[in-house]
Amino acid sequence: MCHNILMKRLIAVSGGVDSVVLLDNILRHGQDEVAVAHFDHGIRAESAADARFVAGLACRYKVPYFAKREELGAAASEDTARWRRYQFLFDAAARWGGRVTTAHHQDDVIETIALNLRRGTRWRGLAAMGDQRIERPLLEWTKQDIYGYALRHRLEWVEDATNQSGVYLRNQLRRQLHMKLTDQQRAALGQLWHQQWRLRQEIDQEIMQLSPRLSSRYFWTHVPIEPARELLHQEVQRLTGVSLLSAQLDRLLIAIKTGRAGTVWQPAANVRVKLSVKSVTIKRVTR
Repeated sequence: MCHNILMKRLIAVSGGVDSVVLLDNILRHGQDEVAVAHFDHGIRAESAADARFVAGLACRYKVPYFAKREELGAAASEDTARWRRYQFLFDAAARWGGRVTTAHHQDDVIETIALNLRRGTRWRGLAAMGDQRIERPLLEWTKQDIYGYALRHRLEWVEDATNQSGVYLRNQLRRQLHMKLTDQQRAALGQLWHQQWRLRQEIDQEIMQLSPRLSSRYFWTHVPIEPARELLHQEVQRLTGVSLLSAQLDRLLIAIKTGRAGTVWQPAANVRVKLSVKSVTIKRVTR
């Protein structure tokens, strides 16, 4: 990684090898002002020990430390856990005045694309990890690169036992991809992702110009179906963090155009849309 200007980075550190390597690598360059952030979901029994490990890392590196624990419980969904973690990270970054920085790497990108394809993604699922509020310096690194760095520098980290569990679809896909994809195929997928990601940036910039008008039902009644679906997808994701499937978007568009004032629609578990005569209000709900 190369840094040309001083940045303030709030580094999300779970205690796993990826985030430990990210923290060490950035601090070795010595050009960025760094703080460590750790979110404990309270889902796993050993999560408190992970939090203590990360607190020790921050102390050893002599950097500010932000932490939060929540009791989400073992029944919490992956989506809820991810949402709460990023809410904490963005809040902590705003208080400290830095940018959220995560340890996502090339393998994460490929796994996420595969997972999105498995779920029936729209085109945005092929431009995964496109949130421009988040800095991801390790996207050119493979998991093998990360382990190699950690071993060379004799770093210590903690292993999350759930990463080996066959219960989770992502873990199943990870093993399949590791066995079937060649290095050349991985590199080609990385290049395609970069192209799709740049396209996503351009489209998002155009959508942001329309954002003030997206709460008006009058606006939605005059937009053709394809651009309306794209606009609605982006607005729901911006406000709730949830990525709706095409069928969900189509049903919601019909509701916005024809639903009675005062009705409430819930296209997905964590998304609630309330209609008035003139407006559309989209909110995230938690159980």
